[in-house]
Amino acid sequence: MTENAPNTAEFTDFRPEARAPRGFADKRASQIAIERKLIANVSKVYEDFGFEALQTSAFEYADALGKFLPDADRPNVGVFSLQDDDEQWMALRYDHTAPLARFAAQNWETLPKPFRRYAFGPVWRNEKPGPGRLREFMQCDADTVGTDRPEADAEIIALAVAGFKANALPTVLRINNRKLLNGLLSSLGVDSAGQQMGVLRAIDKLERLGLDGVQLLLGGGRKDESGDFTKGAGLNDAAIAAVLSFVAAGRDASGGQAERGAVLDKLAAVLANSPEGQAGLEDLSRISTALTGLGVAESEALFDPSIVRGLEYYTGAVFEAELLMETRDDKGNLVKFGSVGGGGRYDDLVARFTGQSVPATGFSFGVSRLAAALALAETGAVQPVRGPIVIIAFSESDMGEYFKLAAEIRAAGLAVEVYLGRSGMKAQMKYADRRLSPAAVMLGGDELANGTVTIKDLDQGRELAGKISDNKEWREARPGQVTLPRAEAINHLKSIVNG
Repeated sequence: MTENAPNTAEFTDFRPEARAPRGFADKRASQIAIERKLIANVSKVYEDFGFEALQTSAFEYADALGKFLPDADRPNVGVFSLQDDDEQWMALRYDHTAPLARFAAQNWETLPKPFRRYAFGPVWRNEKPGPGRLREFMQCDADTVGTDRPEADAEIIALAVAGFKANALPTVLRINNRKLLNGLLSSLGVDSAGQQMGVLRAIDKLERLGLDGVQLLLGGGRKDESGDFTKGAGLNDAAIAAVLSFVAAGRDASGGQAERGAVLDKLAAVLANSPEGQAGLEDLSRISTALTGLGVAESEALFDPSIVRGLEYYTGAVFEAELLMETRDDKGNLVKFGSVGGGGRYDDLVARFTGQSVPATGFSFGVSRLAAALALAETGAVQPVRGPIVIIAFSESDMGEYFKLAAEIRAAGLAVEVYLGRSGMKAQMKYADRRLSPAAVMLGGDELANGTVTIKDLDQGRELAGKISDNKEWREARPGQVTLPRAEAINHLKSIVNG
């Protein structure tokens, strides 16, 4: 034992349980591959729209998180934070927007304006974990900072649509504007923050409870099937009728989704007495015109007054992406992912640092949720990633030859590994099969003496395995196995890997 080698006796008294922390998940190659592909495709779209990449650190000072921080007096609540040796609190980023606001404020004088950036990476939230609710997950954002034009919102919506298309993900973006509901409530005399929040919560339950349930929650309240009572927003009958007309403006006579122009016409009647509501309608009208010019179809981006999540944060347009793809788990149960991305206009975030209002708009792809949906989309299970070609190790004395061949295969652009365990050939073949390797390469004594290589096409073997029921027939047939001159090995391996 060397001087610095660990003494294993030191580890016998305490053996911790091998477990991942609650709300955190390990990812194997298959899920990582899905996330990488999603991010690469979306990043390409962002760059095609002229957005530049920006990477900020995982940590920000807690006071820079602003409204993202649940409790300023307890900077370790809601976020994962630590106190530095200068007694300042730092926290892992809650999302990519707060770091952008800090970066923009810090570098505003030297940035091109408007500043268009995209970012991707993990974010962390110190919240109670649950099914489908992790404390660490991936997001991929694009934001434009420094313009208040509604056309900037339209462009963000268009690139979101293009990003979902690039990943063959059927989605629809639902669009609303905070000014609409603000204007409506102000015109109805609903000024208290508590009542306004009650209205938002009632509208947010439209899909689950329908208009009748929302009507009860806008009024005195609603008792559910279990007998539990939820207090309502306390609106009068006239105000309830106006809010329901507002929410229903997104639907046509048959109950389906109305076209963007028709929604604007209906909302114009509901908001006739609201200057703020009319301003919101003007924004949506300009967004609609720009979306048409950008080639975004009515079925891809809808105006939906019932979208209220985030309205307490966004200052203008707000958008939410809904995944339309049907997914099922490994037991065949339907899994509904719902919202897989969202964004909107936030014109007061940078002002926290500078005291000056800087308009901004952006969208965030929920990469981890999308990856989970794609993993379940076809078979109900995560698809394993194809492994490398495996070179079988017969003899320690020939390891140099195995590595020489591996280098040749690698130089040809193919993934390969030499088996480095101490198992026999049967276990090595099982290893290659478990890795989903396309081929196993055998370089035994006969092959080395004759200048040949034996290659077993494992892809073909897996395909034929279901067609041969007799074990003796299988051994004699040796499906997919061929011995050929070493000079021909690379081309044969390429034909296997590339199909």
